[in-house]
Amino acid sequence: MQWQVKFFQNYRGDYPVKDFIMKQDEKTYAKILALIKLLNNNGPFIRPPYVKKIIDNVWELRITGKTQIRIFYIYFNNIFYLLHIFIKKTQKTPNNEIKIALDRARRII
Repeated sequence: MQWQVKFFQNYRGDYPVKDFIMKQDEKTYAKILALIKLLNNNGPFIRPPYVKKIIDNVWELRITGKTQIRIFYIYFNNIFYLLHIFIKKTQKTPNNEIKIALDRARRII
């Protein structure tokens, strides 16, 4: 079974996660797309080290390598919504990054 993956769209009609991905170098871009495809193909059955629960129903997709990138997402009505993406620079996930994801999730749920 394949699940559906959608990018969060803000009020201006922009797709912040998609825009961030498009600006990455070729290698990082390929890694991000590979993990999104893994999420699309395996859905809620994907496990660590690829995903980690952050809070409530918000999870993170973990892109590792030279640059640590995190994509926050939710699973709602059989659709994965990619809410927020950022470069992780510290061991602890910054609260402001989590807040952005939670605010965007509220617009969907």
